[in-house]
This record gives sequence, C-alpha cells and structure tokens, in this order.
Amino acid sequence: MLDELIVIPARYNSTRLPGKPLIQIGGLPMIVQTHARCLEALPRDQIVVATDDDRIAEVCRTNDIRCEMTASDHPTGGDRVAEVAQRIAAKTYINVQGDEPVCNPADIRLLIDAAREHRDRTIIGYCDLSGEAEWRDPNCCKLLFGRGGALIYIGRAPVPATRSGEFSIGYRQICLHAYPGEALAAFARVGGKSELEAIEDHEMLRFLELGRTVHVIRMSNQSIPVDRPGDVARAEAVLARMKAPKAV
Repeated sequence: MLDELIVIPARYNSTRLPGKPLIQIGGLPMIVQTHARCLEALPRDQIVVATDDDRIAEVCRTNDIRCEMTASDHPTGGDRVAEVAQRIAAKTYINVQGDEPVCNPADIRLLIDAAREHRDRTIIGYCDLSGEAEWRDPNCCKLLFGRGGALIYIGRAPVPATRSGEFSIGYRQICLHAYPGEALAAFARVGGKSELEAIEDHEMLRFLELGRTVHVIRMSNQSIPVDRPGDVARAEAVLARMKAPKAV
C-alpha cells in the first residue's frame, strides 16, 4: 500500500472549455503541466492521471505519465478518483484536478503533511479572496468554516456578507483535496450527485450531505484553475515566472 497517491482526474468533454486537458499552456498540454507540478511533491510512480479519453491517455504515454482509464459516466473528478482507489491501494488519495497547471507544489506538500498527521480526514485547501470582484463571481467557490477548521459550507454565493450586503472578508477554495479510501468509497456509493452538490456543482457538498466532516487548511493564492478561455493567458503569465518543464 502506498502512503499517498496523487490522482489527476482529466476529462475531455468540458462544457465551458472542450478538450481542456490538451490545451497548450506554456508550450505543453495542460495535463503535462499539471503533472509537472505534482512531480515536485511526490515521485512519478505515486502520480496517476485518471481519464476516459484515448487522446488524453496518448499524451500521457508520450510524456511518460502513468495513466488509468476510467468510466465515462463519472459525474465528478472525485468519482473518477474513487474508481482508481479501487485498483491502487493507498493510505491517502490526493486529488489534483487536471485544470490546475500552475498549482503550487508547496501547497500539495502541505496537504500531504496534513494528511499524514490525520489519515482519517478529508481535507480541502483555501486562501483569501482577492477582493469584492471574486466575492461576487459565481465561478469562484467560497468557503465558510469554523474555528476548528471544519468546513461549514462551500458554494457560489457572495458569503459572508454584512447586514447591508457588503463585502468584508472571504475565502476561496484551492482545488486540492485529500481523502482516505473509506471516505472516497462512501462518496462514490451515493451513485451520483447529492441535492446541494448538483445545485452548487461542487463535490465537497456530497461529503457534508453525508454528515462527514471536511477540514480546511490555508494555502497560497497561486492556484489558477483553467475553466474559461481567458484563464489560459492568466495561467501562462504565472508559468512565465516559473521554469516550465520540457516534454519527454
């Protein structure tokens, strides 16, 4: 059994950005860039891409990236990770979404350290919102959590808000998740999105709706999920300040 396994779920048929994992970011397919960030946290044999698309799998093979083919009907990346967990035993599964080409490797290592300290916890990262524009943006998921670091809710509404509806403080998610195998199995057994999860389109709500505690840890604000065409330029600007990898 591995101590940790990073699983990078990657599907081709993104609604907002079709073919997203293969879009060129800094001269390489995005999935290759995301994998390169993960290589700075764990060895190559503890990182696997989970996809249902032969085009993505071929790019992985070309770039010496371990790849697992998964079912095509998974509703979320977490469900895709859960399928891989049925085949590859690990104490903790780290979900690094395939559209995170500039995620901070230090944040991945921070998540791994937190998981090693608490193997039974499901954990998600967060950072401060940059300001009111992000707070009001429904594409930016906001978190509410208690003093002990337990997630209360995650969604798209501008929260918390003052009584007059103004911005004061706020936190956004970092799309790095850690879970023990048992929690993943319970998540997948639901067999689809839960009610609030379907409304907000955020899989962490399924854990909350199951009555399971999700813990949060503070991370850097370097993460730029590539969800829309305009995000490509933003991610490339960050990569320009980094040393991008060369294709194998």
